Amino acid sequence: MEKISIIVPCYNEAEALPYFYEEVILLKKRMPKVEFEYVFINDGSTDDTLNILRKYAKKDKNVRYVSFSRNFGKEAAMYAGLEHATGDYVALMDADLQDPPALLPDMYALIKKEKYDCVGTRRVTRKGEPPIRSFFARCFYKIINKMSKVEMVDGARDYRLMTRQMINSILSLKEYNRYSKGLFSFVGFDTKWIEYENVERVAGETKWSFFKLLIYAIEGITAFSTAPLVFSAVIGVLFFVIAFIAILIIVIKTLAFGDPVGGWPSMVCILFLVSGIQLFCIGIMGQYLSKTYLETKNRPIYIVKETEKME
Repeated sequence: MEKISIIVPCYNEAEALPYFYEEVILLKKRMPKVEFEYVFINDGSTDDTLNILRKYAKKDKNVRYVSFSRNFGKEAAMYAGLEHATGDYVALMDADLQDPPALLPDMYALIKKEKYDCVGTRRVTRKGEPPIRSFFARCFYKIINKMSKVEMVDGARDYRLMTRQMINSILSLKEYNRYSKGLFSFVGFDTKWIEYENVERVAGETKWSFFKLLIYAIEGITAFSTAPLVFSAVIGVLFFVIAFIAILIIVIKTLAFGDPVGGWPSMVCILFLVSGIQLFCIGIMGQYLSKTYLETKNRPIYIVKETEKME
């Protein structure tokens, strides 16, 4: 009997977990020829998430959990889940039921019958999201696909079912600064996409504010493209050319018409503009330098405090 490991990153998901657990248990009835393993990753939750996972692990031998010593972020939680999963196939799901477990039988059938290595999901609508967030999300995918050689699918979720071969390839990428959507595309393998309409959270509140999503987008761009560095260099050359032309114009104007004093407000504005561009370009280089700095420290991606075996 083949085994599917379902990895569930959890950060303050005490309200959603009972609904999620009830839904995934129903998968056993829909897929009787498959063994299931549920690997919950407690990412430093401050609510009752860990206690709920302890209860599930005691009453259900198929439930496993890994509890971090603090919050390390969803990327670390997904990586930990992949490391601890023992299944022939591995699925990633969110605990809020925005990743419908009911799609899993179809995903499994596509892998078995059509020999795909991965079946991913993507949202065709963003119903329920703030319009401003949806607008910037679409812009992000357009920008990153122009900058990166690795294709990022618009609306793609982390929810996907993968073969053990693909999982081992992802685990071989030990980088500290992780952007999983890019890593899934980077390793290649044949991927089939299932589309579905956006589903709102069953309970609790989203942990992804607009600012966190913006930071995450910057992480994705710097992780899979060096185009911003080229952009900063082009901006530098462009301003050099503009400054050179401006100097020629000033010299010619002075020789022809004299040198009347004036224009200091515009000069101040130009100085602020050029200084801003310089700081912007330095910030881009700083992002890449900080990534290198974090990688060279060779710190662990996560630290485990407790598992169901240590309880």
